Amino acid sequence: MKKPKLIVLQFPGSNCEYETHRAASYYGFESRIVRWNSLDEIDDANAIILPGGFSYQDRVRSGAISSKLPILKKIIMKASSGVPVLGICNGCQILAEAGLIAGVNKGQVEIGMAPNTRDGLPVGFICDWKYLVVKNPKRSVFTQYYDENEVLPIPVNHGEGRFVVSKSVSNELINLASFRYSDHQGVESTSFPINHNGASYGLAAISNVDGNVMGMMPHPERAARLRQIPVSISGEWREKKRQLLSGGSDGVGPSEKLFVGMRDAARETQ
Repeated sequence: MKKPKLIVLQFPGSNCEYETHRAASYYGFESRIVRWNSLDEIDDANAIILPGGFSYQDRVRSGAISSKLPILKKIIMKASSGVPVLGICNGCQILAEAGLIAGVNKGQVEIGMAPNTRDGLPVGFICDWKYLVVKNPKRSVFTQYYDENEVLPIPVNHGEGRFVVSKSVSNELINLASFRYSDHQGVESTSFPINHNGASYGLAAISNVDGNVMGMMPHPERAARLRQIPVSISGEWREKKRQLLSGGSDGVGPSEKLFVGMRDAARETQ
C-alpha cells in the first residue's frame, strides 16, 4: 500500500521538526520537512504536522505571528477538505491562533494559549513527563485506536500551555477534549502538579468538531518509541520499559496509536 504523504512544517524557530519527521516516518508516512514559505509543496499532502518550538521567538504571544502567514490559509483549506492536521506544542498554539481548534464556530479564534500558572500565579517554563488520560477517542482520527480512559506518559515542554477557552467551546469541552492530565492511574485533577499549567478542564489536547484537527501541548514525537520512556515512569509502561532494559525489543511507545490513527485517516485522502 502506498504511504500517505505527510508534511512537517518548519517555521523560523521550530526545533522539533526532525524528531517529528522521524516518528511519522517510523509509523508509515512518507514524511518530509517543508519550510513555511514553500506554499506549493503542501498541495499534495495527505497529512500535516505543525511541530513544537518557538516560532518567531514567541513574539507578541506564542504562535501569533506564524498564524498570520500565507501558508496557514492553505492549511485551513486542507483541513476543511478532511486532511488530518496535528499541532504539537507551538503548533497547537498556531492552530489556536488561526481558529482551527475547536471549530465550534468555524473561522473564529475560540481558544487561547496562556502562560502556565499555579493557583493563579505564574510558574514559568515546565519540562517534565506527564500522564494523559484519553477522552472521546472515537470523535477524533488521532485517538480512534485508543480506549476511553487509557493512560499515556508523554512529556511536556512549554511556558504557555494553559488552554483558555471561549464560552461556546467551554460548553463543548466534555465532547471535544482528546486528552486530559491525570496521574499514572488515570485519576484526573485540575490542580497542580497533575494539571501543571492551570489549563481549563485539565485540558492537554483538543480536537475540532470534525475530528480531523487536533492541538496538543504534550510532545507525542518524544514518546513514539519505548526507548524514549524514562525508567522512572509508573503504570503499565514501567513494566514494558523494564523488559526493554532486560534485553527485549525496542518496541512502540505510548503515542503509537496516535500516529497510526493519523496515518490511516490520511490514506483516505490519497
